[in-house]
Amino acid sequence: MPRTKKQLASHSTTPLPAAPNGLACEVFTLAEAAAYLRLSEAELVELVHSQNLPGRFTGSEWRFLKSSIQQWLSAGPPNPQERKVAQLALAGKYKDDPDLARICEEAYRQRRRSQTEGA
Repeated sequence: MPRTKKQLASHSTTPLPAAPNGLACEVFTLAEAAAYLRLSEAELVELVHSQNLPGRFTGSEWRFLKSSIQQWLSAGPPNPQERKVAQLALAGKYKDDPDLARICEEAYRQRRRSQTEGA
């Protein structure tokens, strides 16, 4: 038996819940996020590294949540105390790295310099 217009109208569909990572229109690619912030793509990547702009490098592409960018913008730049804490957290981070001496030796060798130069 065919459905009537009244039966179709009364049949409601439940909307799908939003994805935990946001709606597709709220997830930006690198180009979209750069356009949103009116920056070049290189400037945007630099902000990820220097000012903790929230983004994820997945596979070979960047992804940014629009809401995270907005929150980052509203938070403002870190104050001097926050910068100091971040710098101290990095200080000495690689002191126990077993490959560090080999990496330094290779860098000096490629530059044809002695490790004791300038010491």
